[in-house]
Parts: sequence; structure tokens; C-alpha cells
Amino acid sequence: MQQENRFNEIQRLQEMVKANMANVKHKIIVLSGKGGVGKSTVATNIACGLAQLGKKVGIIDTDIHGPSLAKMLGIEGQFMQPGDGEHSMKAVEAKGIKIATMASLLPDADAPVIWRGPLKISAIKQFIGDVVWGPLDYLVIDSPPGTGDEPLTVAQLIPEADGAIIVTTPQDVALIDSRKTVNFARAMKLNVLGIIENMSGFSCPHCHQPIDLFKVGGGQQTAINMGVPFLGAIPIDRDAVDASDDGTPLVLEYPDSHAGKAFKEIIDRLVETIEQVHG
Repeated sequence: MQQENRFNEIQRLQEMVKANMANVKHKIIVLSGKGGVGKSTVATNIACGLAQLGKKVGIIDTDIHGPSLAKMLGIEGQFMQPGDGEHSMKAVEAKGIKIATMASLLPDADAPVIWRGPLKISAIKQFIGDVVWGPLDYLVIDSPPGTGDEPLTVAQLIPEADGAIIVTTPQDVALIDSRKTVNFARAMKLNVLGIIENMSGFSCPHCHQPIDLFKVGGGQQTAINMGVPFLGAIPIDRDAVDASDDGTPLVLEYPDSHAGKAFKEIIDRLVETIEQVHG
């Protein structure tokens, strides 16, 4: 009986995933080969930038162990509420977008999630299928770094996704992993929408000119070498750090900064690419 109930629950979630995703026009998976490249910052700014364009947007934080979207979107302490009967949960709403994150289910910000793979996979299925999303123009899925359980689960659950964005920094150690991520996407039959080079140079807060503190151009060269689009480069910007810590993404707080303008160009390019191809 227990095994039968478990099978029925799996079937129910799979059907709900299909039903929920049928109401979402475009699905974007944000990936990175390694941590520390600013992937979640990129995901939150893309989601908020899309909402600024008048799109109906949702975002899922599939980093079960280290969810960061609650902090970046200013919803710390806000909890997901009971759903509509058919779905068990409602997304938290802020900045014009709907948000599902493990942080909105934990008793406090310091509570660790000590789970193995099966429980993480189940949570991701629930975020995608058991949350009241309603009709959306875009759903952004922020995956933890690497090519393990979480991005694999998302790619398998949403095979019709428009594609993946891969975030890297210009340094060789990040670029090696970004190439692996491109190949991961290809192995999953997932379209690569493009590579974003984050932390590309530094926007000086005094002279407001770009300074090449570290390497630049590695992401663009990797895109050329791998035969995938290059979506753009975002400089290190003090405003971006402050905006994330304050819970208001850069595109909303500092849209005229170098990084804010870079995000706008990337988002415009992304929308044009997706909506030309997929309508």
C-alpha cells in the first residue's frame, strides 16, 4: 500500500508539472559550471528585467541547500502560503514576480537543509508542479552550480524549455567548467541560449570608467569556440553588491549603472532571440 501511494504521488506530480508548464510560454534555465560566478544575481536581474518589460514572470530557486533568492529579492521572512486546493503552495510575490524558494519554507535563515538527492528532487518537482503559478510569459529557473541532481532534474522535467543561459567569469578555472556545462546542455538536448560573462572588468565608482582588474573576454571567446551565442558581459559593480544585499536587484535600483545597462542589453537580446524563434 505504501509503495502504491508513493507511485500515485509521483504520477500526480508529473501530471501537475505538465499542466503548470503548459501555462508558461517560455522557460529559461540558468546554469553555471562552478559556484561564485554570480549566477543567482544574473537570474534575479533577468527575472526583474523581464517584469519591467511588462512580462508575467516567475522564478524558482532550485538551490535547496543554499537558497539566495530570498535575500536578493527582499523576501526574507516571508513564507509560501497554502495553495488553491489543487496545488499545495502559493509563490511569494515581490518586485512584480512570483518566487518559489526553499528559504520561504525554512523556519529561519540559518536552518540547514540536510537532504540527499531523492528529497531534493521531490522538492524541485513540487516547486515546478505543485505551486500556483498561473499563466506566465517567462519562468526563470535558477540552478545550483554544476551538472548534478538539480539541473538534471529540471532538464528532465521541462524538456520543452526554451534553453539554458550559462553564467561564467572570464578566468580560465571558470571557463573550463562553463564548457562542461555547454556539453551538459547538449547531452540533455537543451538549447543553449547563450553565455554571459559576469564580473567582466570593474566599473570604477569614482571615474565611472571600466577597469580590467582581471581577465575580460574569456566568456565571449568560449562562446565562439563552442559555437553558441554570446549574450553579453557584465562588469563588477559596487552598486550590484549593495543592491543584492538590500534585496532590490540592480536593474531596479541602479538601471543607469554600467552593470545595469549591460543587463538591459542582455535582456533585450534574450527576449528578441526567444520570441523570434518561439513566438
